[in-house]
Amino acid sequence: MANIKSAVKRIRVNNDSRLRNQALKSDLRTAVKHVETAVSNNDAETAKKALLTASSKIDKAAQGGVIHRNKANRQKSSLTKKVNAIGA
Repeated sequence: MANIKSAVKRIRVNNDSRLRNQALKSDLRTAVKHVETAVSNNDAETAKKALLTASSKIDKAAQGGVIHRNKANRQKSSLTKKVNAIGA
C-alpha cells in the first residue's frame, strides 16, 4: 500500500478510470452483438437502429480513449457493410 498522499490518490483515480473504461467497453460489446444478432436474423429495421446506437457508442469509446480511433472506424465500417448486405 502506498504511503505518499499523491500515490494513494493516483491509485484511487486509476481504479475509478479502470471501472469506467470497463463499463464503457462492456456496453460497446453488447451494442455490437445486438447489431450482429439482428444481421444474423435478417432483420433489416432492427439492424439499422442497432447500428445507429452501436456507432454512437463506438465513437464515444474512441473519444474517451477506451479503444483506438482506427479500431473504432474499422468496427463501424464492418458493421455497416453487414447491415447494408442484408438491406440490399
